[in-house]
Amino acid sequence: MGRSFRLGTTTVQANGVELGIERFGREDDPLVLLAGGTTMLSWPDAVCERLAAGGRHVVRYDLRDSGGSTTLDPEQPAYDLRDLAADAAALVGALGVETAHLGGVGVSGMVAQVAALDHPETFSALTLVATRPVAPGPVDEDLPDHDPAVLDALFSYPMPDWTDRDAVAVFAAQGAEMMGDDPEQARATASRIWDRTLSRDPAVHQANQLGMVFSRIDCAPRWRERLGELDLPTLVVHGRADPFFPLGNGEAMAAEISAARLLVLDDMGTALPSTASAPVAAAMLAL
Repeated sequence: MGRSFRLGTTTVQANGVELGIERFGREDDPLVLLAGGTTMLSWPDAVCERLAAGGRHVVRYDLRDSGGSTTLDPEQPAYDLRDLAADAAALVGALGVETAHLGGVGVSGMVAQVAALDHPETFSALTLVATRPVAPGPVDEDLPDHDPAVLDALFSYPMPDWTDRDAVAVFAAQGAEMMGDDPEQARATASRIWDRTLSRDPAVHQANQLGMVFSRIDCAPRWRERLGELDLPTLVVHGRADPFFPLGNGEAMAAEISAARLLVLDDMGTALPSTASAPVAAAMLAL
């Protein structure tokens, strides 16, 4: 990858909101749309660059109330999970194409599942990273829940001053160690997220860093029972060391989606590591 494939950042209107996007690659190549979880920076630059080098037009974007997208009040969101799924489908049309390979990581993996189910004509392939087939909240009995010791440690750790860039970066690095992630990648990503957050409101900074909005939006009705309807090529990527959505969640999705392949990364925790860009991008390009 000797040259940069970045085409720059902008905003695009879709489904009545402005969505912050960044493009990589040639605009006439097949589209890979990567939903942020919740900001676009949950997709490492290296993954986007490799996909673009492989002949894809990559667009990563921020969900509502994060990054460069429409931000109103993350503490009282006036939309639900299906609105976010509709955003993804509308963004494909706004980008001037009919279909796209859709990727979701973490909470946006839930958005991606619902988008593919509700808008099957819009999505040609699906990549689901470090997510699960049910909404935030109580988990199904057959699925492993969050590691209680890790969550206890996370919630007992004092929150930073969300308007202090350095404090937020340190907080992110310390949390990454608990989650099995690379502290330095987390520190750098948190700083970049902070720089992209235009508001001085601490609640907005917190929402950008932690994606807390998903604890406040309506995610009903359930969609797990519909996963068998999906017949599009699907890649499920999961970390063997993920304490937040343990591996059994990825295994369940791969088993319930007929055309799914499971890629387990032994050294991955909760976040998609830049060091895994080569196998992840290669698997995505093979869909």
